[in-house]
Amino acid sequence: MAFAESPSGMACPGCIAAQIVTDGASGRAADASETTQLALPSAHCAACIQTVESGLRAMHGVREARVNLTLRRVRIQHSRIVTPEDMIAQLGRLGFEALPLDMVALSSTENDRQSRDLLMRLGIAFFAMMNIMLLSVAVWSGAGGVTRDMFHLVSAIIALPTVAFAGQPFFRSAYASLKAGRLGMDVPISLALILASSISVYETFHSGEKAYFDAAVMLTFFLLGGRYLDFRTRTLARSAAQELTALEVPRAVRITQDGEETVAVSSLRAAERVIIRPGGRIPVDGIILKGESEIDRALITGESLPSWAGPKSLVAAGEVNLTGTLEVQITAAGKDTSLRRMADLVAIAEETRNRYTSLADRAARLYSPLVHLLSFSSFGVWMLHTQGDFRTSINISAAVLIITCPCALGLAVPAVITAASGKLFRAGLLIKSATALERLAEVDTVVFDKTGTLTLGQPHPCNLDSLTRDQKAIVAALAAGSSHPLAIALQGAERQALITQKSELPGYGVSGIWQDQPVRLGRAAWVGAVPGEKTATWLRIGKQAPVEITFTDQLRPGAAELVKSLLQQGKSLHLLSGDVPAAVRDLANRLSIPHWQAEVLPAQKTTFVSDLVARGHKVLMVGDGLNDTGALAAATVSISPATALDAARVASDIVLMGQDISPIAMALRIATQSRKRITENFAISAAYNVIAVPVAMVGLATPLLAALAMSLSSITVTLNALRLK
Repeated sequence: MAFAESPSGMACPGCIAAQIVTDGASGRAADASETTQLALPSAHCAACIQTVESGLRAMHGVREARVNLTLRRVRIQHSRIVTPEDMIAQLGRLGFEALPLDMVALSSTENDRQSRDLLMRLGIAFFAMMNIMLLSVAVWSGAGGVTRDMFHLVSAIIALPTVAFAGQPFFRSAYASLKAGRLGMDVPISLALILASSISVYETFHSGEKAYFDAAVMLTFFLLGGRYLDFRTRTLARSAAQELTALEVPRAVRITQDGEETVAVSSLRAAERVIIRPGGRIPVDGIILKGESEIDRALITGESLPSWAGPKSLVAAGEVNLTGTLEVQITAAGKDTSLRRMADLVAIAEETRNRYTSLADRAARLYSPLVHLLSFSSFGVWMLHTQGDFRTSINISAAVLIITCPCALGLAVPAVITAASGKLFRAGLLIKSATALERLAEVDTVVFDKTGTLTLGQPHPCNLDSLTRDQKAIVAALAAGSSHPLAIALQGAERQALITQKSELPGYGVSGIWQDQPVRLGRAAWVGAVPGEKTATWLRIGKQAPVEITFTDQLRPGAAELVKSLLQQGKSLHLLSGDVPAAVRDLANRLSIPHWQAEVLPAQKTTFVSDLVARGHKVLMVGDGLNDTGALAAATVSISPATALDAARVASDIVLMGQDISPIAMALRIATQSRKRITENFAISAAYNVIAVPVAMVGLATPLLAALAMSLSSITVTLNALRLK
């Protein structure tokens, strides 16, 4: 059934993404003969990105390497002389475990396992810390001699297994860093834990007055807390490219000389023929040989209404056949389809966006070498000053390591993100990315999709009141039972006319007999009318003149308020849609959006957003469909409604949970405040170190006092973050 005219001159869907994918860093064509993806479970910071990418590019035959830190994987373009095994071996030499990546087998199972593992270690560290604190109270209260040694020994029995087990994430990372000849943040962390525990064991067996098991376990607990918060923000993001593959149909019905057979889509080849029945998703790009139907192209082109398709019409993988059976000759299958090419575009765009370096990563680059330098300098100076007193020198060196431990630095970003995420969640926005708020604070340009984003994607009749009572009854009767979006909008009338011989002609409309007169509801040309510019269906009763019933899409609640607020903030606004020009122009005028484009294909959306970013603009993309996923991934930051396609939601950094879109303006304000809090947290951390480090270096801070000071800095950073609430 077709109630509205489809846009004319539509480009071949199979060519939607058939463009040269350029390298976002160098602008060169991605002409590598092979592309391999490897999982990097241990990658977790900006230094990891630099080490992996530079190490792989140094290999003969590797043309490009791009790390996606959020998904912990690397995408490598290379010639056939380099095998995945060679690259895995090279990454091993760099200190990173690498695993072959099977896109089909990807799931959230591994992330869930790692999350549970971190949470378990955090719980054990907390339990041990509280018990050791109870034992330490007796020592702090003045217990001495055998009693003190006994409490130290019991503390050791609790602390040593706890540090060894709960500290494994830091120990493994530090070992890999040292093996590869580099210093990461986990190296000083591991040294601090080992030194604090070792000194405490030495003091315990030599009846020393002070042992620092409580400091070691407390340090482990706070560090695990920061690591867990950071991990949870990262694992909320899943790959949009991965989700796009879920839209690919695994099996299809192929036509052979012997009849029909069900085969795997991967076995299909160009020039073969397949049958697509009503309600089925199209598995290939191709040309219709037989049959007429309506095709839901919303996922590919963003058209708000289904379009008619018949012999010689083009169809693309991922589209949905709505009403009639089609026989299609294949022009592209498998990795050559427009859907797969779109997934490749999204993957490239995601990797480009995830190269964004957070404030925490930038601050951490100089941190680790400085910490080691201060600690070793303190040890050397005190060895000279005390004429070789190793016990005093190592105590002061350990105190410096502990007091400079990056707890506050590690919590600076996760604490703010957690506080801001909670506030925005209550307003109906779910933050998925650890760096989303930092990027959102920089936005100067906002790009909107139309259907399903600024509108609800639910057509609403405009002029039904101008119809007579009989005309309304006939319209309701003809529309009843049809699944076409415009027909659904016309259903529900209290009175329906008695229509006999009612039938639906796919691609045209519904006809029947009313009081011995033929009646038709559907496409303009089919009922003998001249199509207009607006979305419409036409009613004809007998020989009477056709009556036009026009439709408008309902604005999403809060759309007008959002646009007004963004304009007041000085943002540049753009509206991109695959819909017809009249519908897009009408919406742009209603909302006062200055820049708009209609009949925009997915690859064109991605290119438009990528060009803005390349010119230095910080772009917020708001969209909901498969046709928006490339643009969502290419933007500086992106938002999609909860009603959006899965692929669009996972390509986005933020998900709008309710229908009201106005909270996006609030998100921009919160993002600015969050960036300010993060900067303040770094200032607090820096000020703490400026005061505490000299105190430790001159010997006025024991490892226990250093741990308490470190904990105080972490609490201060957290309280500052909570000011967002």
